[in-house]
Amino acid sequence: MSSETVDRPRRYGFLLVPNFTLMPFAVALDALRAANRCAAQPLYQWCTLGLSSGPVTSSCGVPVLPDQAVDQAFDVDILMVCGGMDVQRQSTPAVLALLRRYAERKMVLGGVCTGAYLLARAGLLDGYRCTIHWENLAGLREEFPNLIASPKIFEIDRDRQTCAGGTASFDLILNDIRNRQGAKLANEVSELLICERVRQDEDRQRMPLKHRIGSAQPKLTEAVSLMEANIEEPMTLSELSHHIGLSRRQLERLFKKYLDIVPTRYYLELRLERARQLLLQTSLPIVEVALACGFISAPHFSKCYRDVYGIPPRDERRRAAGLEAISLGKVDGER
Repeated sequence: MSSETVDRPRRYGFLLVPNFTLMPFAVALDALRAANRCAAQPLYQWCTLGLSSGPVTSSCGVPVLPDQAVDQAFDVDILMVCGGMDVQRQSTPAVLALLRRYAERKMVLGGVCTGAYLLARAGLLDGYRCTIHWENLAGLREEFPNLIASPKIFEIDRDRQTCAGGTASFDLILNDIRNRQGAKLANEVSELLICERVRQDEDRQRMPLKHRIGSAQPKLTEAVSLMEANIEEPMTLSELSHHIGLSRRQLERLFKKYLDIVPTRYYLELRLERARQLLLQTSLPIVEVALACGFISAPHFSKCYRDVYGIPPRDERRRAAGLEAISLGKVDGER
């Protein structure tokens, strides 16, 4: 197999913050392990890091004992910050200062799942392209409007690497293997771990509408794309029809036939879905969430939200906080 000669293994440090998502961390490690096995040489080394020396509990409740505390492990080439649930609570001044100290050493910094949020809060993604899990994408853009946040599965921009979580960390590591060792080894790793194909950074996190309904309805896809691009200042149905070159009645028939919904309702639910992401992933005041999603007032937003989700926005936030506490064993749930 073709591979470059390396002086020493490439060293990864995985910083596990409380409530990190276990799956993207695990598949990233397994990709590195598989690369060493397929190459029959230690191309990669890794260590797990914690904010302290104690175990770090993942979002699914599985504890991982780090190899060492993060402030004792500057001898890595890449520091990958593994985030997960409720990442905002982990952005303490101490954590942000620690990440900035790593950045001063001119090493590569990465974010796995919601790890990009901590890098953004530390000011380490300013001027970089980045990505984050799609549930957190709207919140990241809202809180950090100067970032170039994309919906792709991973982004590599100079000395910053971010991925969306899930299996996207596997694709990010495979990309590094391909770039450093060649496509043959990357394909061998992919085959060993039963991965159908090696995804590229152009791949998006969520399946595009045209893939769900087929490519034979470009006008419907165009209409939905316009809706998604105009959340804060919604377009009228007449404006949408004019832009895509259909009458209102034709547009309504397309939505009813292929999505079983009228376009105004689809647009409303799209805006409310974005609002729900902002409610659960940011600390923005409800009135700001309402305005960011095209609602003229907080009361109007609350009514629409309650009609669709059966609960007011304020109660949605409180319920989410309570469910998270139960899932982490912080409170006793009813049996």
